[in-house]
Amino acid sequence: MTRHNVLQAIAEYDERGSEEFLDLYGFEPVLGYALVHEGHSYDSRAVLGVAHRFATGRLATAEEFHGGMQDAVMILRKRGFEVTVPASAPRPVPVKATRTRTPAARTTTTRSTAAREAPAAICPTCLMTLPATGICDDCG
Repeated sequence: MTRHNVLQAIAEYDERGSEEFLDLYGFEPVLGYALVHEGHSYDSRAVLGVAHRFATGRLATAEEFHGGMQDAVMILRKRGFEVTVPASAPRPVPVKATRTRTPAARTTTTRSTAAREAPAAICPTCLMTLPATGICDDCG
């Protein structure tokens, strides 16, 4: 779903009005989680559900928001929209990054590296580098 799909849903919301939009798509109003766009507030869950319809051809119903409103807020914010969140809403707990030490690079040569670095075979007669066949092109 893209930002454009959300804007399409907002345009339909404006066209129909809040009550008709919610009734048409079967959404109950969600208090405190408002999508704010160009000075107007919209029901964020309903707009997201209808935006899903524009993106996929299938309406995302209220029951499909498994992650709750936090996921809906995150999706809308990632697409550049402002969403208000009530003060009582659970806040995601930041995860402290832990630093792990990586072992120093080994300086020993592995067998495959040693094989690649082996000197090329030389013809004992003319001292030219032998081809992959091991038979000198000049001496045969």
